[in-house]
Amino acid sequence: MAGEPLYLPHSDAFDDDCAIAYQHAVTHGRYTRHGVAEALGISLDEAAQIEKKLQTLSLLHPTPGEPGTFVPVSPDAAAADLVGPTEAQIRELQQAVTDVRTQMRALEPTYFESRQRRNQAEAFDIVSDIGVLQSMLNDWGARCRTEVLTAQPGGPRPSHFLDNARPLTLTRLARGVTVRHLYQHTVRSDLATTAYVRAVTAAGAEVRTTDELIDRIIIYDREIVFLPEQNVDGRAPGAVVVREPTLVAFLYKVYEHLWTAATSFSPGAEEPTAVTDDLKRSIVRLMAQGHKDEVVARRLGMSVRTCRRYISQIMEELESTSRFQAGVSAAASGMLDDPSGMT
Repeated sequence: MAGEPLYLPHSDAFDDDCAIAYQHAVTHGRYTRHGVAEALGISLDEAAQIEKKLQTLSLLHPTPGEPGTFVPVSPDAAAADLVGPTEAQIRELQQAVTDVRTQMRALEPTYFESRQRRNQAEAFDIVSDIGVLQSMLNDWGARCRTEVLTAQPGGPRPSHFLDNARPLTLTRLARGVTVRHLYQHTVRSDLATTAYVRAVTAAGAEVRTTDELIDRIIIYDREIVFLPEQNVDGRAPGAVVVREPTLVAFLYKVYEHLWTAATSFSPGAEEPTAVTDDLKRSIVRLMAQGHKDEVVARRLGMSVRTCRRYISQIMEELESTSRFQAGVSAAASGMLDDPSGMT
């Protein structure tokens, strides 16, 4: 492949004077500086500069046996002369890219077979370095072949996280990878999360919400699971990376259980009454367990202010004057056990 850099003259080199001079040359069968200078009312030096421009654009070629005499050629011939070498280099580069991709694809069976054997040998790792963890997530996200399953507790996600995730998720969907997201109900009122969900569901992703989630889970191809590191003080938690097939299969079943019980989230559709009922039922259950408002709010991924607004609504619906009375009334009515008990 040629080692010379690609070069094309700037299109703005061809101005109105060049066009008139080129027309004059075509009309007279050759380029004459005197004729062009007279036609344009310019000096011979300026006519010489235009001649040089037309030569650079391959619109003028020297006449064999007549040094210093230039004749016009057609624009098609000039274009072929200008871009021909560049097009040849592009074709060579495209072929080189195709060859590299073919060679790399030939290694995929070896890679996946070896990775599967490694997964069986290495049951799990604890990754405390956030940079290393992010690199692993990026690598698995780029290499996954069949599906990505995520569960994200804690309510609405930060908008910059969603902005970064959107193009990655859309790329995976375009590759034919199944993507499922599981959030808490409270994300339904968050504008940034709703915008993200609208974009990815339009491309084929599935999103559901539920009242409570156990913890963050990310599963790639049912081969590897990322779980949050626990009981960490003084630094951001990393992740436990699970590869052992039996444990991965168990965690996948846990995810499926959560998914089955969750409610589909399609921004723009009418809000299911079951979502509000789930939240109220969970609030009453947590209140009955003696949790404070702050704990209830954190468990359900909402602000304390929103949590207290729900508590006020619940007490009003149950015609209770105290939290204790509301808990007793809820238990007596069976609303903690029967999803249809809360209206």
